[in-house]
Amino acid sequence: MVTRLKDIADELGVSVVTVSRALRDRPDIAKETKAKILDRVKQLNYRPNLMARSLVTGKSSLVGLVVPDLIHPFFAEIAKSLAAMLRKKHYFLVVSSSDSDPQLEQDEIEHMLAHHLDCFVVASCQKNPEHLNRVGEAGVPLVLIDRSFPGFSSHFIGVNDLRAGELAVEHLIAQGCKRIAHIRGPETNVGNRRAEGYCGALQKHGMRVPDHYIVSCGEASDSDGETRGKRAMEEVLALKPRPDSVFCFNDTVAVGAMVRAIEAGLRIPRDMAIVGCGNFHYSSKLQVPLSSVDQKSKEIGERTAKMITALLEKPSARPRTLILEPELIVRDSSRLK
Repeated sequence: MVTRLKDIADELGVSVVTVSRALRDRPDIAKETKAKILDRVKQLNYRPNLMARSLVTGKSSLVGLVVPDLIHPFFAEIAKSLAAMLRKKHYFLVVSSSDSDPQLEQDEIEHMLAHHLDCFVVASCQKNPEHLNRVGEAGVPLVLIDRSFPGFSSHFIGVNDLRAGELAVEHLIAQGCKRIAHIRGPETNVGNRRAEGYCGALQKHGMRVPDHYIVSCGEASDSDGETRGKRAMEEVLALKPRPDSVFCFNDTVAVGAMVRAIEAGLRIPRDMAIVGCGNFHYSSKLQVPLSSVDQKSKEIGERTAKMITALLEKPSARPRTLILEPELIVRDSSRLK
């Protein structure tokens, strides 16, 4: 037999409202009463009917997160820190992956909207933000992370991708590298900005930017990033003159590129220095520890949680943009001096 809120209230001689407030950890209940209620709830293994509660309150206590790739350490770290911070405020995260498929992303968002989530967090793989208007039309607050759209009004938290490209290239120049190639990412805001940072840093130091020194790896998800990195390195190795260093779009691409360079007999970093982007947890444990630009994924998750809780208290708040500054972590793959 399913235990109801009323059953617990009748047994303890309190009102249903008191039991409900105790379960929500409200401060306006005596500690002894709250302890007695929570103890009985635990004994009965009672679980509140969140769907019924949401119909009454209009709140589900659920936040939706849609990302392009759940295997990718960057998005996994964001999800982990976001969930941990939301839990402290008694909100819970529903996570889904679009697999970098725009149609699947739309389907996932539509499905989540049907469950009356309190807020949406999306790292979109779309070329334009038109379908995201559906979230606003449903009256649900929206926070974009990692990828924004020019002219689209929304809350946004991300990292300075232009600066990420600059940091990597400036470091390679400081190490004495003269022929710096770039294995670039997809034609998204993130991929474009990192490529701009690469070009800008070279130009700032009076160095030429040969078009053929920019090699595309396409959509580099974590599941096939190493394969794409190996393939892109094949093109880099064939360049004349051969580059003495490479800045890679992300760490998985950099790992694949480094593996292929070593297979070709190159010594890292003496023959070719390599810098990635992401500073993933395994970067320091590779055969040649990988230098990488830290994208502050943990902080993005924490800041997003704070923004969400503020939004849920004041849904009409004007769109806010928060850009975090990246940090270069230097390891053996690029340490020449």
